[in-house]
Amino acid sequence: MRKRHNYKNLKIWSLGLEIACNISDLVEKFPKHERFDLTSQISRCATSIPSNISEGSSRTDKAFSTFIDYALGSSFELGTQILIARHKNYINDKTLNELETKIQEWQKMTMGFQNGL
Repeated sequence: MRKRHNYKNLKIWSLGLEIACNISDLVEKFPKHERFDLTSQISRCATSIPSNISEGSSRTDKAFSTFIDYALGSSFELGTQILIARHKNYINDKTLNELETKIQEWQKMTMGFQNGL
């Protein structure tokens, strides 16, 4: 019998969910004209992080690793999106630095987890 991961017990899922919730709260303050552009894009990549972890957790370790790759890709995309948000002055330096630190921590933790699969 193959071992499955309970995503709710994974630190990478919990931190990914925290990042997604932080982003969700943040984009509510973005200008309305960004709703279908940057707000939509940044929300999708942030939500993709914990979503891919939870979906992949039901698969074999090999398949789970692929879903982790998708989540990692989304995290790097999110890093770019928050830099654009900073450029447009939708977020300040403090918020940018806090998010970048949290995303980098998640990436390091996730790569370590993936290497252990």
